[in-house]
Amino acid sequence: MQHASVCGDCRRTVLWTITEAGRRLAVDPVPDAGGNAAVYRDGTGTYRSRRPSDEMPLMGWERLHKPHVATCPGQPPRAAPLRPGVLPAGVVDLSAYRRKGRGRG
Repeated sequence: MQHASVCGDCRRTVLWTITEAGRRLAVDPVPDAGGNAAVYRDGTGTYRSRRPSDEMPLMGWERLHKPHVATCPGQPPRAAPLRPGVLPAGVVDLSAYRRKGRGRG
């Protein structure tokens, strides 16, 4: 498997990893302390990535990288999520009317 390639949007080099869920994740090839993906190479030379947590902190053989989607200038900016208490005009919050603690039956 080819690990390093070029981003189709910004033409920067990216490093392809396999996540714990078996999906592919492009990360910036240079380690960054502000990243949230722990990257390491397994015994077959495949780059693996995972999200460090309190239960499984960063190990000595892993390096933090930023996912490329977070730094790619070719990606459109993400819209900020709405705050829970603010709804657009004409939208009604139905959570008060929903039954709680009952099954669907």
